[in-house]
Amino acid sequence: MNAPRPVHVALLAFAVSSAAFVPSARGENWPQWRGAKLDGVSHEKGLPEHWSKTENIAWRLPLPGPAGSTPAVWGDQIYLTSAEGSDLVLLAVSTEGKQLWKAVVADHNQPVRGDEGNFASPSPSTDGKHVWTLMGTGDLACFTADGQPVWKVNLQERYGKFDIQFGMTSTPVLDGDRLYLQLLHSKGALVLALDKATGNEIWKQTRKSDARAECEHSYASPILYRDGKLELLLTHGCDYIVAHRLTDGDEVWRCGGLNPKGKYNPTLRFVASPLALPGMVLVPSAKNGPVLALDPTSKGDISNSTEGHIWSREHNTPDVPSPLVVDGLAYLCREDGTLLCLDARTGEEFYVKRTHSDRHRASPVYGDGKIYLTARDGTVTVVKPGKQFEVLSTNSLDEAISSSPAIANGRIYLRTFEALYAIGK
Repeated sequence: MNAPRPVHVALLAFAVSSAAFVPSARGENWPQWRGAKLDGVSHEKGLPEHWSKTENIAWRLPLPGPAGSTPAVWGDQIYLTSAEGSDLVLLAVSTEGKQLWKAVVADHNQPVRGDEGNFASPSPSTDGKHVWTLMGTGDLACFTADGQPVWKVNLQERYGKFDIQFGMTSTPVLDGDRLYLQLLHSKGALVLALDKATGNEIWKQTRKSDARAECEHSYASPILYRDGKLELLLTHGCDYIVAHRLTDGDEVWRCGGLNPKGKYNPTLRFVASPLALPGMVLVPSAKNGPVLALDPTSKGDISNSTEGHIWSREHNTPDVPSPLVVDGLAYLCREDGTLLCLDARTGEEFYVKRTHSDRHRASPVYGDGKIYLTARDGTVTVVKPGKQFEVLSTNSLDEAISSSPAIANGRIYLRTFEALYAIGK
């Protein structure tokens, strides 16, 4: 096993406010992709409904290059990744829009799917004292909040070369003292728990699957399920969702049927991540495939059984955006901007409506009575939650976006391919 090693960092400020180490008095943090509970939900109030490039913009900070990662926010500090030429960098920005420091994490950036993204696609995570970031090169690094390198390891050197068509974009989950990762590709399928303080391995599990061809590749991120004493890590890819014990990674249950064997699609790869709810896991697939609602207390392989299945839909899965649930209603945003509203507990359909007609790569987020749907061309459609479809506003920054929004401090932070925006007062 390769030992973690130090990293080069360029400090752009001599000091960072101690406010970055504690939650801001102004609101809650957004510590990692999809927020504090990995569900895309914020409890912030006073969030904007209308904006443009010149209206309701607190500030705009130009960035050194494009990326599709979501910013992480803690207190008065924002962390985000970016390409900078061939380098892959981690930046810290103040909530006043000033760059505080920048660290080069890796080199050999590669563009992905033309204009879709690059090796800076995984999102950073923070606990306010440290920040962790993974790049598509396999470089995983930890820094202090003021930019000092702590450790770095290359996962390809430790666990084997990645064989994945569009790069390793899965974002690690930060939880307590651990980082959980899924590395699912053609030359290996591993689930890992690492010590966040050192990068050392706590446990490693080989994830079995009968998937073949491109289906062996997963761009989804793992999520956590917690309800009482039941604690699970959920990994998604290679035709299955699998639940693992947090203590040692052993498999508790799995479910297939997401790429039906009778009409197997060898190009079906998962991008959208599942969503954990009390008493249920909402599971997308890809390319207009099925959506499953599963019982997290299941045991064994429930692929070909009605046991453990709460409800299912044969079609209309979100292909890239992950599901969102607000007040018992599930929202599935398809890649073309079609929004489905369902009863999260029964699967009953309330509406299927088109929003903005463009590619949607970002996952929907909710805050202050509003759902934000972000399209690839920089248009954000604001939808009112409820069983009746209602668009509150349509806003455009006229800049390409693959990143999901982050919500903190009464603002929406949007990372375009050109800049970081703070939207709000």
